[in-house]
Amino acid sequence: MSDPYTDRHPGTAHIAKFFAYAHLPEHLQAVSRPFQELADQMISVLPDGPELTAGLRKLLEAKDCMVRAALDAQQERV
Repeated sequence: MSDPYTDRHPGTAHIAKFFAYAHLPEHLQAVSRPFQELADQMISVLPDGPELTAGLRKLLEAKDCMVRAALDAQQERV
């Protein structure tokens, strides 16, 4: 699979790959997918720069928190 962000700043391309969700179980994909969609949207409309990189990093942190919350919820049901 080719990198869709080869024309972007290396920092943008680097962080964008962490929004991938295909490797996750289906119930976690549902949590993670909206974050990738928003990241892709922001990358498509905003120029590369420190604010985009910072925003993507914070969005990634939020996604990680939500995935962990979904994992916790699943553990509580077991």
